[in-house]
Order: sequence, then structure tokens, then C-alpha cells
Amino acid sequence: MPKKREVSGGVKNTLTATILSIFGSNPFKSLNYKQVSKLLSIKDKAGKDLIHNILLELTKEGKLTEERPYRYLLSKSMLQEYGEEKAFITGKVDMKSTGKAYVTPDTGGEDVFISANNTAQALHDDQVKVYLFPRRKNHKTEGQIVEVIKRNKTDYVGVISISKEFGFLVPDSKSMAVDIFIPKPYFNNAKNGEKVIVRITDWPEHSKNPFGEVIKVLGKPGDNNVEMQSILAEHNFPLEFPKEVEDEVEKIDHGITKAEIAKRRDFREITTITVDPDDAKDFDDALSLLKLENGNWEIGVHIADVAHYVVEGTPTDLEAQNRGTSIYLVDRTIPMLPEKLSNNICSLRPNEDKLCFSAVFEMNEEGEVLNEWIGKTIINSNRRFAYEEVQVVIEGGEGDFKDEILILHNIASKLRSQRMKDGSINFHSEEVKFILDENGKPIDTFVKVQQESHMLIEDFMLLANRKVAERIGKPLGKKKVKTFVYRIHDEPNPEKLNTFLQFIGKLGYSMNISSREKLVKSYNDLFKAVDGKGEKTLVETIAIRTMAKAEYSTQNIGHYGLAFKFYTHFTSPIRRYPDLIVHRLLERYLLENKDSVSQEAYEPVCKHASEMERRAAEMERDSIKFKQAEYLSDKVGKIFDGLISGVSKWGIFVELKQSKCEGMVRYNEMPGDYYYLDEDNYQVIGQSFGKVFRLGDPVTIRVKKVDLTQKKLDFVIIDIDEARSFEKPVIRKRR
Repeated sequence: MPKKREVSGGVKNTLTATILSIFGSNPFKSLNYKQVSKLLSIKDKAGKDLIHNILLELTKEGKLTEERPYRYLLSKSMLQEYGEEKAFITGKVDMKSTGKAYVTPDTGGEDVFISANNTAQALHDDQVKVYLFPRRKNHKTEGQIVEVIKRNKTDYVGVISISKEFGFLVPDSKSMAVDIFIPKPYFNNAKNGEKVIVRITDWPEHSKNPFGEVIKVLGKPGDNNVEMQSILAEHNFPLEFPKEVEDEVEKIDHGITKAEIAKRRDFREITTITVDPDDAKDFDDALSLLKLENGNWEIGVHIADVAHYVVEGTPTDLEAQNRGTSIYLVDRTIPMLPEKLSNNICSLRPNEDKLCFSAVFEMNEEGEVLNEWIGKTIINSNRRFAYEEVQVVIEGGEGDFKDEILILHNIASKLRSQRMKDGSINFHSEEVKFILDENGKPIDTFVKVQQESHMLIEDFMLLANRKVAERIGKPLGKKKVKTFVYRIHDEPNPEKLNTFLQFIGKLGYSMNISSREKLVKSYNDLFKAVDGKGEKTLVETIAIRTMAKAEYSTQNIGHYGLAFKFYTHFTSPIRRYPDLIVHRLLERYLLENKDSVSQEAYEPVCKHASEMERRAAEMERDSIKFKQAEYLSDKVGKIFDGLISGVSKWGIFVELKQSKCEGMVRYNEMPGDYYYLDEDNYQVIGQSFGKVFRLGDPVTIRVKKVDLTQKKLDFVIIDIDEARSFEKPVIRKRR
């Protein structure tokens, strides 16, 4: 241990203050006397001894804390004395592949930048505590992660790389900036190069990498089943149902007793149909139609009574709550409920008695609702239709129940027209579909277009959802509003909207935002204007991003996009957990006349459902990207026509016209020139010859490379005539 050495008070005081300032600028980093000496450029032994003695004195005074032998930290009392405790925020981590991160504060406001050496042991989406550095003028807010409050996930998917005594998981996720170290005893029969799931078990304090163990071997990278399971596992979605859930569902009696029928309104003799995609198996909604004596129509929206079979608090219910939603990957459905419930007991299959919760409306030919009734029913569907069959009838063809379909179509059209007049925004996006062979490999693609048959069903589902929400949300008289689950959608973020206006302005479009009515009309007119153009996908995507995300909440603020003051999700309890909650609350309030449930208990369930909905969308997008890559995997070298769908600092994105597959053309592989990004105008420009590639421009590409595991496509632009015209001129010497 260094010996004490006498030194003048002035020098010592200066050194002490300087040392405290060093610890103050690194309040959560422990330092020993050698590190402090180095920072002060003190190299001689006597000087280092002095530094060590000062550290001991500051520790004795309570200004430093000895975190472990000979390593010191600024004490909590010193943080408080200088007001540093106010410089903390909590928030969620957005980790980048480079290791740097941004933390979104829980209280809102500007994201906090975290450099790669200040992220501690935080990972993507973790809940963390951050120390904010003093703000420098004209600089973004920066900070240091000091505590991981809650780890978002511990299981990661990737490829295992094995050496003699240890291995590493190279994670699939671009948001995972570190590999996971795996000691040899924890390989669990995984082989080098296989896709596996690894669980983080420890992260030693001074280790760069977390430690983990293989908990499941998925198989060979690029294999369809392996990649689909990888997508689910990456988003922490369970790959199978727990045994206790399977056992519980197996014991459910799907017989309907006379006593149960007696409690319900009987629709079994009334014409009833279901309309779903051709490959659907879970039919959770049906429509009935009856001509009344007064000339009006009684239209019933009948929804599978899942709550009758799934009792609150049971293992099946808790598993459904955890999943939040069914997942629709390209080649499979991962249901929220076990198949016996989703495809059998609860599914409204034709010619079978089924229990429902229904919203029944008396309507005239103009689509006006004159009376309504909400309650428990029993139905027997006459016919199961695919959308394509109903579309044939709507377009003038023949089909079963033609008259009923045309009446429903007419009334649905009136509902739609009124909704648009009331200010509903006509958001729509194209959906890519794949034709798969018997092994699940895509052999062709097509774009699914929303037709009037889809809109017929959608309009009646919107009506039921709105009326159910109104029934609870605005009670008659002076009754207190009871806690309910709403589907809410906030108005556009002004800052994002302004950015969007600048973006479309550079593309030659404009919008009027002087009132809500004019803004809505501008949105709808814009969507018509970009239809069929190269910028269509990007414009629609960015337009949706200007809006707040629709979510579930017990706090009703209305649905901006639909222009509904009250809206909920009532119509899909087989595949969405919030709908199941809505059914239970309706039964509690309308049929049992019970008191309101606690809002505090239901709001976290709403937040979880919203989060699972977001994850489901990401999983579905990932599965589409994989299938697009798989579709082009045997087409390397082939030539396709496309449209420029985006520009970035790495290159331009091109979307193929027929298949909608999107890949990148890197700048160093573009023809005839060196290109730079003109980000403000969504274009790239050739330095020497001024050739411009602009968002929406048609281009011809050749598929250069397909990376199945990364779901990436690399293209090369080919245009022989243009390439020749951009060849650099040959400079000849004068003779």
C-alpha cells in the first residue's frame, strides 16, 4: 500500500477538487488510483501515492464510496449535494447494431443519446435508468445507462458458432449489438452453424458479452420451418401451448344444453351466412338477414361466444391474455386459442348450432339504424362463403343467397358512404400473397386487392363495434360511465404532419390542413392520386406514420381515423384478446347489471394487448420478407421491372412491379457514374453527368444476391442504353 506523503495545502486542495470533478463527470464508473493518476497525467510513484491517499480521505469523508477493493465511485450524498439526482430519467432502450442507443423517456420528450461505451449491460427494449450529462449548447441530450430496471427478453435466436471449448451465438436481431458467449457444457447438442435459441443466464460485470445456454435447437438456417419458428422465438412468442392448457381444452364439453338455449335469443331459423378468406378455419363472425313486417330489415352481427367456453383466470385464459392475438404468418396461423376452440368449438361452421354474442339492428334501405339489441344468441349458419364467391354475386353473377347478399351489399354501401361523409380516412395498403407448393415454397406471388365483398363485411363489423362502444360509453340519463375497453386512435402529430407535407410537396402533391374536414379530404385525394405510381407505397406508409397508432385503452378519446367518438373491438374474440374482454364486460353490465370493474386493473391488460398487436405485425412482416427472399432465391441473375420505392445513404430501394419484392441497389454498383444522396428531394444524383434517380422512377434490375437468413435482396440496375450514355469520355492527346 502506498505511504502517506506531506504536501502543501493549496496543491492538495486543488488535486482534491480536480479528483472530485473527474468522478463527477463519470458518476457511475469506478476508478482506482492508477486510472485517476493517468487521467491527471501523473506518472511518478510519489504523485500516484498522493492520489491514493486523497481517495482514502474522500472515502472517509463520505464523498466517495469504495465499490470494491481500491475502486471508488462518487457517493450518493455527493450526487444529492450537487443536485445530480435530478439528472435521472427512466425509459426504454432503442439499441442500434453499432452498439450505440437511444432511450425514449417514460415521461415523453426528446430521446437521449447513449454512446456505445455508456450502454452498460442494457439490451434493446430494456427498461433502464439513465444519468443525463450536462446539456451542451446546440448538442443533443446525452447520457449514461446506470441501471437495467427490467430486462425485456432473455431468449435470442441466431446461428451458433462453435470452437473447441466454447461457442458464440450470432443473433439474428439487428438490435442485438453483442454476441452471446456459450460455454461448452451448455451447447445442448447444438452443432456448428445451426439455428438455435439461447437464453442469457449471466452477464459478469467486466465481461463484454453475456453468457448463455442453448435451450432449443431449431435446425438448418434457410429452412422454411426453421425460419418461421425463428421469427416467433425472436419476438418472444411461444412456439406451443403449455400442457395444462391443452389438457384443460380437451375436457371442454362443446354440447349445448336446452337450459343454455333457453337463456338466448334463437336465430337458427333466420338466414345466416359467414364470409371469410378461402383458407380460413376460424369463423368468428356471421351475418343474418330478416325482412320485417314494417318493410325494414333486421340485420344481426353474430360473434362467437368465446367467453362461454374460456373462463376468466383459467390457464387457457391466461395463455390467451399473454399471447394477445393470433399471428398470421405467410404459411401458417399461430392461434391465440388452441385449435379445438379456434377451429372447432367456437368457429361458426355451417349447419352447426353455435353460441354467439350478437348486435342486432333494425335498419332501413338507407342504412339508418332505427333500433338495436345486444345480447346472447344461438345461430345455425346456412352457408360458408369465401370472399371471391360473394364478389361474383355483387358483380352480377349467380350464387346462393343472391338476394340476401345484394341487400346486405346495398346497406353496407350506404353505411360506408355516410362514414366517408362523416370524415373517415380511407387508409388502405396492398397485401402481398404467395402461392405455395406442398413444401411451403413460394412459386408465385400476387397482390390482394380489397374488393366490395371485403368491404361488405367490414362495414357491418365497424357498425357493431361502434354501437357496442356507444352502448357502454354514453349511458342513458345520469348513469356513471363504467370501465370499458376502447379501440382509440389519436389525431395526427403536428410535427410529423408538417414533415409529411414537406415530403409530398417535393413530390408535387399538396394538402389542406386548415380544418379536420379538409385534412381528411386531402388524405383521401392523395391516396387516389398516388395509386399506381412508384411512390404509392412510401407515401401511404409515411402517411400512416403521421397518425398516432391505434391502440387499446380504458380511456376513450375516440377513433380519429374512422371519425367515431366511440369505438371498440367486439367482433373477433377467437383471435384478439381485447374482444374477449369486451364480451365479458358486456355480459357483466348488460345481462348481469353488475358494478363497474376497476380501471386500474384493466389498463395494463390494454397496454399488453397493444404491444402484442405491434409484435404480431412485425412477425407477419418478417415472414413476408423471408418468403419474398425465398421466392427470388432461384432467380439470381434474372431481370425484372421495378419502381424506386425509397432512397437511403447506402443506396436506393427498388420494389418489383409484379411480386412487390423490395431490394437494394448500392451506390457503388449503379451504372455509369458516382452517385450521391439528395435526401431532401428523395433522389440520388450522378456527380459527373447529373443523371437523377428519383423516388417513383421505373427501373430495370437484375437480381444479384439473395440472403435468406437476413431476408435481404441485392439488385443491380441494368439499362444498357443509359449505361453507355454515361460512359466517361475518352480524353485524347493532340497530335
